[in-house]
Amino acid sequence: MKDYWNHNTVYHPELLASVPHHDSRILDVGCGDGLLLQKIASRTKHITGIDPDAVALSRARARLSIPSKARFICGDFLTSSELDTQRFDLIVCVAALHHMPLIPALERMRLLLRPGGQLRIVGLARNKSMFDWVISGLLLVPIRLMSKAHRESGYPNMTTAQPLESFTEIRGAAARILPGSRVRRRFYYRYTLAWTKPHDS
Repeated sequence: MKDYWNHNTVYHPELLASVPHHDSRILDVGCGDGLLLQKIASRTKHITGIDPDAVALSRARARLSIPSKARFICGDFLTSSELDTQRFDLIVCVAALHHMPLIPALERMRLLLRPGGQLRIVGLARNKSMFDWVISGLLLVPIRLMSKAHRESGYPNMTTAQPLESFTEIRGAAARILPGSRVRRRFYYRYTLAWTKPHDS
C-alpha cells in the first residue's frame, strides 16, 4: 500500500523519534490504516494498533503483513478489555483524541503507560475565542498552498469528526490529568501534546 502526505503524516517523523529503543512496546490509538505503525515497525516490532473501524484495520493488517509482533484490536480504546493488563513505553495518538471524550481518554492513556513511558498526541482543537480564529485565519493561505504542493490525501473513507474542545480547554485538562505535560499550537491546524509519566507513578 502506498504512502501519502497530509496534515497528520507531516508529524510522523517527530513521533518516530520518540520511540525509546528497539524493544519498546508501542500503542497507536486510532491507528486507522496503519501508516504510522508501518513506519514504527522499522524501530520496534512490539506494536499494537487499536481502532473501531474494521475496514481501516484490514488495511493496517495488509500494510504490516511482513512477519512482526504487530497486534491489532478492533474496538473502543476506552473500554477494550484487551488493553487492561498491558503497559506501554510509548503511546501515540494522531488526529483521534477528538473522537473520544477528552478527560476519560487522557486518563486511560495515563493508566496504560509504564512509569517513565511517553505520551505523544497530535490533535485538533475547536476555534472558540477570537484569538483562535485569528490564528486560523493567518494560517489559511500558507496551509492551502502547502497542501496543494504536497498533493494532500489520505486513505478512502477516512473517518472524520469535528473537535469539541478549544486549545485552551485541552491544555487545561492536560495540566490537571498529566502534570508537567507540554501542549503547543502547531502548523496545519494541529496541536501537539507531550508527556512523560513519572517513574514513581
